[in-house]
Amino acid sequence: MSESESALTENESAPSDTEEITYQAVEKDGVVTAIWEMKGRKHLRTIDPRSRQGREILNLYTTEEVDHPASEAAATS
Repeated sequence: MSESESALTENESAPSDTEEITYQAVEKDGVVTAIWEMKGRKHLRTIDPRSRQGREILNLYTTEEVDHPASEAAATS
């Protein structure tokens, strides 16, 4: 394999830097148990929904009608 073929393969398989970061809530029995930070299809990290950052993310991406027992329990602890 030549160098130009190798470089082409690396460029094709490299993820795009333009992909935005998204958050996915992981629920069990209606309770958010984790928040996944994703870039495209790649999992970057897991955020605890009871942490300060987890509560902020849940507050940004939810409506007032939805109850989040995990974030409420963390706020009272």
